[in-house]
Amino acid sequence: MNRLFYLVILSFIFSCHSPAARQGPAAATGSGDTAQAQTSIRYAHGFTIDYHDGFKVVHIIDRNGNRQDTIEYLLVQRGHPLPTGYPGAQVIPIPVQTMIATSSTHIGMADFAGVADRITGLGSLRYANSPIVRENIRTHKTVEVGLDENINNELVISMHPGLMMAMSNPQANAGKYKVLTDAGIPVIVNAEWLENTPLGKAEWVKLMAALTNKEAQVNKKFDSVVKIYDSLAQLGHQAKTHPHVIIGMPFKGSWFMPAGDSYMAHFIQDAGGGYNWSDSKGTGSLSLTFESAAPEALTAEYWLNIGYVNTKQDILGKDPRYASFRSFKTGNLYNFDKRTNDLGSNDYWESGVVNPQVVLADMISILHPGLLQDHTLVYYRQLQ
Repeated sequence: MNRLFYLVILSFIFSCHSPAARQGPAAATGSGDTAQAQTSIRYAHGFTIDYHDGFKVVHIIDRNGNRQDTIEYLLVQRGHPLPTGYPGAQVIPIPVQTMIATSSTHIGMADFAGVADRITGLGSLRYANSPIVRENIRTHKTVEVGLDENINNELVISMHPGLMMAMSNPQANAGKYKVLTDAGIPVIVNAEWLENTPLGKAEWVKLMAALTNKEAQVNKKFDSVVKIYDSLAQLGHQAKTHPHVIIGMPFKGSWFMPAGDSYMAHFIQDAGGGYNWSDSKGTGSLSLTFESAAPEALTAEYWLNIGYVNTKQDILGKDPRYASFRSFKTGNLYNFDKRTNDLGSNDYWESGVVNPQVVLADMISILHPGLLQDHTLVYYRQLQ
């Protein structure tokens, strides 16, 4: 088991903020950015990449899977002619050398691909953990451009970025960023948050790879993530016990538990946990009342992803009835906010998305302490 733990940590060190993996704009035209390798999509359902001579075709698929409602992008290698036969497609010259990211997840993907130094703009400067991005913020190489209706379009246009990566539903992109696209700024939708499996979400890093011609590097690293994740999931599935888990905390009268086919439900299953709502339909959340969730909450062995609380006392401050929960009595209370910086940016939503094998190792270590005895929690911490 020590060997497995070593592989997990090795992958984490290699994937998260590795100085050796970083390349700035000056390196963007080097041999590492030539389009040699291709990639295939195995776990994600929200996008496709097709390769042609001198260009790639990316489709971002509508969340309902209706391929008639996709957005089409042409990723054209610099120096190659613009292909015909793709009316209405946005054209993105590649490799992208500067970009604006509007989500911390985009930063994590850029870091994974070794191109975090190409991020010249962020929706908000608060939500960044990557050391290289934080340094570029400090030296004003990376600036804030605003989010949603507060985007400073004039600033973005003046920056002439090679790309803005937006977090949105695919079809919400068309009108929302029309000012930018009319000005010749490509805007591509990253809808990883709609994926319902950990590996599916992580695989959106291959979109970043396609945009920056980093397929070879990303393929190798992602294959390592998959190998370790699958090994850990097998370990979790074969666990002798499957302690029950509850997630989150009621908000304004509703307790939003992950639906049975959701991202977090898959994590719980792969970690060898029991989940009362595992057979429920849907990939989002179930809106439950406190009373309907209470029978399971009272007896579940573990309480994870509790929310914006730092201590057990904070939990009681929300509702003294939580003291009756079995997990509260035993102290099995864990939040995924261990890697939160002074500005409140939680690295779980940045590097954690592209390192699901590390998140899974944390969860197995919590639910089955004897299986990964040497593992130190990376994203999770126990509330005291």
